[in-house]
Amino acid sequence: MSNNITDKPELPKGGTRSTLSALDLKSGAGWLASADAAVRERFLSEIGEGGLCALPFLFEFWALPHQLPPEGDWRSWVIMGGRGAGKTRAGSEWVRAMVEGAKPLDRGEASRVALVGETFDQVRDVMIFGDSGILQCSPPDRRPVWKASERKLIWPNGAEAQAFSAHDPEGLRGPQFDAAWVDELGCAAIDKGTNQPNKFLDPKSSESLLPAYSNGLRDDFIQAQYLTATLGYWNDPAVNPVSHIYGSRMLDLANAYVWAWDTRPFPTFPNLQRQWDDGKNYARGHWLNGRSGSRTLASVVTEICHGAGVTDIDVSRLYGVVRGYVIEDVTNARSALQPLMLRYGFDAIERDGQLRFQMRDGYGAVTLDSDHLAVSSDLEGTLEHRREAEAEMTGRVRLRFVQSDSDHELVAEEAVLPEDKTHAVSVNEMPLSMTRTEGRQTAERWLSEARVARDTLRFALPPSQLHLGAGDLVRLSDAVNSPIYRIDRLETSDLQLAEAVRVEQGVYKASELKDDRPTVKPYAAPTPVLPIFLDLPLITGAETPHAPYLAVSGDPWPGAAVVYSSSSDESYTLSDIIQRQAVVGTTETPLHRAKTGVWDEGPALRVKLVSGQLESRTRGSVLNGVNLAAIGDGSPGNWEVFQFSDATLEAPGVYALSGRLRGQLGTDALMPDVWPDGSVFVLLNTQIQQINLRRNERRMAKHYRIGPANRRYDDPSFQHLIASFDGNGLRPYAPAHLSVQSSLSGDAFSWIRRARLDADDWSGFEIPLGEESESYLVRIRANGTLMREELIAEPYWTYSASMKAADGVTGAYELNVAQVSAIYGPGLSSRLTVGLVI
Repeated sequence: MSNNITDKPELPKGGTRSTLSALDLKSGAGWLASADAAVRERFLSEIGEGGLCALPFLFEFWALPHQLPPEGDWRSWVIMGGRGAGKTRAGSEWVRAMVEGAKPLDRGEASRVALVGETFDQVRDVMIFGDSGILQCSPPDRRPVWKASERKLIWPNGAEAQAFSAHDPEGLRGPQFDAAWVDELGCAAIDKGTNQPNKFLDPKSSESLLPAYSNGLRDDFIQAQYLTATLGYWNDPAVNPVSHIYGSRMLDLANAYVWAWDTRPFPTFPNLQRQWDDGKNYARGHWLNGRSGSRTLASVVTEICHGAGVTDIDVSRLYGVVRGYVIEDVTNARSALQPLMLRYGFDAIERDGQLRFQMRDGYGAVTLDSDHLAVSSDLEGTLEHRREAEAEMTGRVRLRFVQSDSDHELVAEEAVLPEDKTHAVSVNEMPLSMTRTEGRQTAERWLSEARVARDTLRFALPPSQLHLGAGDLVRLSDAVNSPIYRIDRLETSDLQLAEAVRVEQGVYKASELKDDRPTVKPYAAPTPVLPIFLDLPLITGAETPHAPYLAVSGDPWPGAAVVYSSSSDESYTLSDIIQRQAVVGTTETPLHRAKTGVWDEGPALRVKLVSGQLESRTRGSVLNGVNLAAIGDGSPGNWEVFQFSDATLEAPGVYALSGRLRGQLGTDALMPDVWPDGSVFVLLNTQIQQINLRRNERRMAKHYRIGPANRRYDDPSFQHLIASFDGNGLRPYAPAHLSVQSSLSGDAFSWIRRARLDADDWSGFEIPLGEESESYLVRIRANGTLMREELIAEPYWTYSASMKAADGVTGAYELNVAQVSAIYGPGLSSRLTVGLVI
């Protein structure tokens, strides 16, 4: 978009026009914000004083595209968006546009408007008086007056807007309206949320308030009950009849929208709060995400009972939602109901052939006069009080369950009574999904309930009290603080002998605990990782000598990788977990052979990394072991180890390596004439690790499956490799300083052995052997054919003239010498060509 002011229509000068057209105003604020300072200054200077005063009230200048009415002839406009999307402001401005004319007293398109919300309070507090309500958006000369007694807004031009509640639909039948603004329905998942469904908690909002008489605790059940009641009411044909004119319901529930279904994926929202800071409002907010799959406790109990053939039940007294419940074994209904009864604290009572379920809330106790209790020979007096010994009580309850609102992990919550004198621990596992707060509340209730239930009571009921039964609550005094008992057992004969346990109302009230937000696991993309096996010589000497290294990289990195292994392509077991991403890449230029023991100052080696970075180090640091890397063809055993001092970043992820030390750790014998471009590069740092390989599995082909840690090994993202490893940490180095002295009697060869362990200590008189015995394998080759092979015990050998004659060697030949390990066998060879090559 050009910043030239002439790209916009000519602005009014001196008040010749009172307003710009709607077409001119659209995206005006965006255009002005993107303009340079000169354009903005010209705009403000030319708009005039009247324009500046009017500009804050020209909504189309400031509006986002979704806040503007659609083009064309339409009857209903539905705005769907999350909190902060500007729905209320859009509705207020649309009402203004309908009722206002060009001048304050001019008539607009509509003279009578209906403002419909869930309650009158919602219409008044949000749609009319709210921060984005009609009054706040109206300019002073067009601002309507609110007449509370008539529930009307009246504009200076005579237009009216009347407030209506969705709970009084009959009020909409009489008046005639030109337009209507209807708010969505919804209820927060908070205690007593139905008292004021429009209230919500958000520290950033001036309207952040608890519903009337709410204690502020999370309550998903009240939200479910609200929707059940509201939608059930409007589904009743008697309330919402079919019109004989247009053949459909008065209110089309197919176009009824509930606040709020968020398009952000659950449970990433609300848990990823570093990206979405409104996630902390989720627990007690209006969101349906993560809640729509929950079931009411009453419906779950009904399903279990009906499945067992028990249909005469009463679940009207049950309260709560079930987020998830697994019945592991198909058993009877009693076993299926027991975890629910323990979790939610309710009883099943059989009365007159009906199975009644009711919560243990401590309310509705019947007062009994102790003087009017019956006398029974089974009792000592009319009342028997008992209290269990404290030593038999549990002082700690630990509850394991599936955590909801997260990744369904198995977690545990624990409750401990203060000043408990017992170390007994009760451990329980529940096949239920709960939040951590609910799990802690359940554990606390169990512990408190068990402590209170130590007190029991036995008494006999006279015939006048035969209506009392198991599950009923009684108290033996009218005093407010008198204890309450629940009848748990009745023995009926001529009298009813009752056994009751003490209950406390406070035990069944949910404690106010801080919401523990679930942790968010990093997302692991279902993309393959790049695994590279490196069967390397010993680097520090502290490694497992027969085990190879594994370098794993990937883009994106899944957070961790796992290695499964097996002797065949089945029955895999977990072998290793790779927590860190290796620095891996490929070469973009060739690397030619160079001398060992001196700095290779040849052309820089260009390496493109999959991920990670490289850094330059001083040559002194390199001599002390830093910047160690491997270059190879990707096969497990063919790697040259080298070091570099300079790493120059030439492009994103591309480095030029120079100042190299070649053929380190005895890999000089593996150095080819050239490592071509496309060779594999691996930085040998702490981000690679050795895999678990038993010593007897060396040189045994095994199957490996390697992939993201949070996926199964049969997932398509896993790499299937078959590999065997020589255990090159056991491999002897190639001998050094191989030389020959030729004479008529033959060629005398000599060399100096090298050691893979403890060979850097210069205080000794001799390089340590490092093997069980000193042994060398000598081979003679002529024209590529093996002519002679001998095993000797000293670092010298003579190829006599008679041996040459016996072998038929008359011209040039090649000598290969390798030190032999009793465990590994022959190591790498040193080579020397003798004679002229024609």
